Amino acid sequence: MIDTGEVSAFRDLHTRLGDAVESAVRGKRDVVDLVLVAMFAGGHVLLEDVPGTGKTTLARAVAGALGGVSRRVQFTPDLLPSDVTGTSVYDPQTGQIRFRPGPVFANIVLADEINRAAAKTQSALLEVMEERTVTIDGVGHTVPDPFLVVATQNPIDLDGTYRLPEAQLDRFMLRTSIGYPSVEDELDVLRPGSGAGRIADVHTVTSPREVSSFSGRLSLLHVADPILQYISSLGTGTRSDERLRLGTSTRGLRTLVRCAQVYAASKGRHFVVPQDVQDIADPVLAHRLVLTRESVLSGVTTSEVLADVLSRVPVPKPAAQ
Repeated sequence: MIDTGEVSAFRDLHTRLGDAVESAVRGKRDVVDLVLVAMFAGGHVLLEDVPGTGKTTLARAVAGALGGVSRRVQFTPDLLPSDVTGTSVYDPQTGQIRFRPGPVFANIVLADEINRAAAKTQSALLEVMEERTVTIDGVGHTVPDPFLVVATQNPIDLDGTYRLPEAQLDRFMLRTSIGYPSVEDELDVLRPGSGAGRIADVHTVTSPREVSSFSGRLSLLHVADPILQYISSLGTGTRSDERLRLGTSTRGLRTLVRCAQVYAASKGRHFVVPQDVQDIADPVLAHRLVLTRESVLSGVTTSEVLADVLSRVPVPKPAAQ
């Protein structure tokens, strides 16, 4: 089990990381915290938002605060899988075939407008996200640790895009959006001399090794059986809801447990409480749900269905003393 001292140290690190990233991405601490949860939980993030809201800045700021290697890939219809993963090339000086790593060999990979690439290229990235390994000519090449993919897609402009299937959406640990800033934060961004968006000014506050160490330890954070039963009941609730064609998978529920562990530790607790599950449920589960055709036509969203399920499922009570 993880002790209170380790949780306290993690909370301090999480706060310092959030402060460093927020120096470039103003007024979006909740989104920053979600991305950090995914990083420490060993998952990946899908950002759905309109252009100009800071998606690229957020990914680059996380990389700057981490102190690791970051890469950006602009997804286009003519992008090939080898452009993402790397390929074997002939070296005329040695007369041998050597592996040339692609941009996925980095700690933070920004996959910009992932829905503009063909399905084969999308699958190449998603396979690396799951396996953490690139296999070229029968030889496996492991990507760095930690490895976080922040993929973006524009939900408005759908011309020339390739929608991610539900099975591929399930590979993303979290889905969220940044949204427009508040009036006060937008004024701060617009003010001449503001540091908003200046990645070079983001302070490095940790290292990839420290992040990997905490990530492994946080998987041991205590989750009581009533909490696990609560999470299982939420999954059952989505599968039985008539507005959904597809409820959450067991993998989705396991992801919810993992995120709740990191989220609880970021709040300074060495155990998960129901509020942690409720706070993190929508970004973890909503994109894994599939509405029926009738629900889509009636304007229902998966977030609304999930909120109803959360309101119906009984919340576990603390044991009587």
